[in-house]
Amino acid sequence: MIDVIVVGAGPTGLMLAAELRLHDVRVLVLERDAEPTKVVRAMGLHARSIEVMDQRGLLDRFLALGRRHPLDGFFAGITKPAPRRLDTSHPFVLAIPQPVIERLLAERAAELGAQVRRGCELVGVDQDDEGVAVELADGTRLRSRYLVGCDGGRSTVRKAVGIGFPGEPSRVETLLGEVEIGVSREEVDAVVAEVRKTQKRFGLIPLGDGAYRVGVPADGVAEDRRSTPTLEEVKRQLVATAGTDFGVHSPRWLSRFGDATRLAERYRRGRVLLAGDAAHVHPPTGGQGLNLGVQDAFNLGWKLAAVVGGWAPEGLLDTYEAERRPVAAAVLDNTRAQMELISTEPGPQAVRRLVARLMDFEDVKRYLVEELTAIGVRYDFGEGHELLGRRLRDVALGRGRLYGLTHAGRGLLLDGTGRLSVAGWEDRVDHVVDRVVDGGEGWGAPAVLLRPDGHVAWVGEEQGGLVGPLARWFGEPVVGSSAADRLG
Repeated sequence: MIDVIVVGAGPTGLMLAAELRLHDVRVLVLERDAEPTKVVRAMGLHARSIEVMDQRGLLDRFLALGRRHPLDGFFAGITKPAPRRLDTSHPFVLAIPQPVIERLLAERAAELGAQVRRGCELVGVDQDDEGVAVELADGTRLRSRYLVGCDGGRSTVRKAVGIGFPGEPSRVETLLGEVEIGVSREEVDAVVAEVRKTQKRFGLIPLGDGAYRVGVPADGVAEDRRSTPTLEEVKRQLVATAGTDFGVHSPRWLSRFGDATRLAERYRRGRVLLAGDAAHVHPPTGGQGLNLGVQDAFNLGWKLAAVVGGWAPEGLLDTYEAERRPVAAAVLDNTRAQMELISTEPGPQAVRRLVARLMDFEDVKRYLVEELTAIGVRYDFGEGHELLGRRLRDVALGRGRLYGLTHAGRGLLLDGTGRLSVAGWEDRVDHVVDRVVDGGEGWGAPAVLLRPDGHVAWVGEEQGGLVGPLARWFGEPVVGSSAADRLG
């Protein structure tokens, strides 16, 4: 039997497949589209997603195909210098188109042994106490132990298992596409600079090879949001917004997106789970959507693998929703706020000016950047050290970089005391006795226990305090070990 069927071969589904395969989970990815999309809905990775790629040894592949940009102007397009000394070794945005991200993640999943079947549309889901049965449009029936819907905002999986998706429908819509233009780069730059003084939903970005990415407000919200806009519609809206259509021609693709904001009532029903846009949709302001989905997968992958592998402690899979749903709710709130701040109405413009002044304060600016990039996320692990629940940034150790030790997706005890042990959990947790050599900010503890997603599960220096967190996150120790005797 297949262990896990993942529905959707976007960044979330492919990241999840790769994470599951790190733990030898038999995973099948089903994708409705016969070919990878050329539509560029997302344009890059924020700091936390860059860290995720680094933690799995993938970052060099992404850096080779992307461009680094400073962390300014990402909150509602308000341009301010990036905060000083952010708690990350990657304080930049990596500009890299979504189709390239998907290709790199697909290659990674395939290298690890995941199966990806394209042209497979899911039409039915039925589950029982032992597993999940799915039906495809061609009549094929498959069965797995678990099913994860990573199939977007109109998720068939979510609808099939009856999970509600409350929120607000789109009020405004933006036309998006890649086109060629008939005027000079200088003319484009001059018009864009003037229009964007007030209209932040407008832009033309050169992509090279004569192409531009165009974004322009639509004239209302389309009745059928799945319909592809025409070139004439794009031209008409360019004239209405900028006074010229720039001679746009030869579209490579055209699309539309709205500002709907919705959050799934729950992330799990029985053996069926949701991740990415299937669980949450929001406006694209701040470029957080793709990143949020990848981070969902990073949180879920090791937990679902633990359940399949039989070593998960009770309730581990429930922590996926408990941790990730509040993060999504916060993103929905900040994108709602950003949409108000980019409105051209006098009231929102007045608030925008106020927020821009507040962002001159370093603490305000830092808070907003940490929110957008997700490096400020802290899961609720209870009271304790300030590091507890946070992910640990990369630090230089005597034997190399911390993230170089996390490629296998296992737990990690980073021990600066030399007195600790993970005896009984060696099959799930690595033990590294080392020290920080850069004196880096964000460490400040004798020893830390990291979950496979890099979040700090324990901080301390005594073995007696370590055993409980090991059991909480990594299950029962091997029978016959000293730890098993202590827990028994």
